[in-house]
Amino acid sequence: MKPIVLSLLLLLIAGCASTRPGPDVVLAAEQAVAAAEQAGGDEFAPTEMRFAKEKLESAKLGLEKKKYEVALYLLEESEINSELAMEKARTAKIRRQVNELRKSNEELLADLRSTFGDDFK
Repeated sequence: MKPIVLSLLLLLIAGCASTRPGPDVVLAAEQAVAAAEQAGGDEFAPTEMRFAKEKLESAKLGLEKKKYEVALYLLEESEINSELAMEKARTAKIRRQVNELRKSNEELLADLRSTFGDDFK
């Protein structure tokens, strides 16, 4: 009876052990960080970019130390931070364009008022 219990216990422990994630998971996180950098994340979302890079490096260390569950979590976090950085960069660029257009409109309005007087609407 003891050998059966011991065998079942060993199978249970072996079944709970996490397996090493494929290289595509790390590659996806690296590509997300690169895409965020390309989108201007370092300029417009430096905190999120720092988090994404730190979590990616921590995940790589976790993989080396065979802490696969933690590494997978960190890789997902890295991708999420990269996506957030991309969206913040996109938003900041659009906001910059809106402000430039607003300034241009104000200048045009000032020109029209100087030409046609304050009654121009």
